[in-house]
Amino acid sequence: MTVAQERALVIGASLAGLRGAESLRRAGFTGPVTIVGAEPHAPYDRPPLSKHVLTGEVPADATTLPNLTALDADWRLGVAATTLDRHNRVVGLATGEALAYDRLLIATGTRAREWPDAAQGRLAGVFTLRNRDDAAALRRALTAGPSRVLVVGGGFIGCEVAASCRALGLPVTLVETGPTPLARVLGQNLGAVVAAMHEGLGVVIRSGTKVERLEDDGSGHVTGARLDDGSTVAASVVVVALGAVRNTEWLAGSGLSFDTDGVDCDANGHAVDADGRPDPRIAAAGDVARFPHPLYDGRRVALEHWGHAVAQAEHAGRLLAGTRPGAAYAELPAFWSSQGGITIKSVGLTEGADGLVIAQGDPKQGRFLAVYGRAGRCIAAVSFDCARWLPAYAEQIRAGSPFPPIRGATDQGALTILSPGFPEQRRPEVSR
Repeated sequence: MTVAQERALVIGASLAGLRGAESLRRAGFTGPVTIVGAEPHAPYDRPPLSKHVLTGEVPADATTLPNLTALDADWRLGVAATTLDRHNRVVGLATGEALAYDRLLIATGTRAREWPDAAQGRLAGVFTLRNRDDAAALRRALTAGPSRVLVVGGGFIGCEVAASCRALGLPVTLVETGPTPLARVLGQNLGAVVAAMHEGLGVVIRSGTKVERLEDDGSGHVTGARLDDGSTVAASVVVVALGAVRNTEWLAGSGLSFDTDGVDCDANGHAVDADGRPDPRIAAAGDVARFPHPLYDGRRVALEHWGHAVAQAEHAGRLLAGTRPGAAYAELPAFWSSQGGITIKSVGLTEGADGLVIAQGDPKQGRFLAVYGRAGRCIAAVSFDCARWLPAYAEQIRAGSPFPPIRGATDQGALTILSPGFPEQRRPEVSR
């Protein structure tokens, strides 16, 4: 089979799947391309779902991503991949069909983590938020004017949902097991700033507390939750925001190295087998890909960042098209979140930080930039409505500059090194 006749298969009609397929075409691949997606929708943008879609500013069906390159692809939407046979180079589908490939991009992303008690999770009024249909259903429930919304989980999605509900004038309680919202990602120091920001919006914060069970009215509709301190929260809508699970189950029996935290890749982006050997016909990109990041001592990370999904997918497309990568994939992680009119932006990874400085501005004024350090080097920066300084600190992180960096800058006070205040037990960092 000539290169022109080879078949490319993309599993995951996601942002990463779309941009990876486009990159494959731009790199000169002329063979047939098939894109398989478990959802019935064409690739769409997820960040607006927890913000503009919930508040009604953007309809859920208006989030479709634009095609940037002519693909001439065969789209297979609404059908999930169920098996991967690398020996015969075949992917099995839920329909019973089998699709052959010569080059395969894995971009299956993540799904919302469900409530641990399945019966409680099926109660009317209980929602998760990951896909377009989730957002549309939750929007309808919020429009109906619930007595109170209970958000379980104080990560980025939970915080964004809480802020969106307050923008609609709805009473909201947010329950978080950690000491503050976002403590696992930002630490308690900045987590306290986030908590104060949400309390200023009118969100009731219950930190250091766990939901023991969701309660119902006896007819299948949720009425609230019982917490581990014996108290209850009455709510007619509950949003479960407990993070994401990577869609890797379909890889069972494939011989690839994977688990619930992602599929392992080498430094170039090829998927590796259980012995660490790369499969040159398979690459992974986006939320599902776990790869060694050269800026963090080769530590394997899986990232849920929009910009990362695009950059890694473009890298993977070139890789599968046969373009020599030259250097290992080393895009600096970057992320943003909008909550109650405040824009939080970050670069780098905070995990493992042993120091924190407020490098610009003042948290009391609501506009500032904080830098995280580890072992005397800069590893991450987070800005609250202060993004103009972020590119300069991104360069410091890429260079592994000494911590704290950039002394004597405008709008800079004394650089006092603080403890980030991460909880003792931290989950692996897989920022959205």
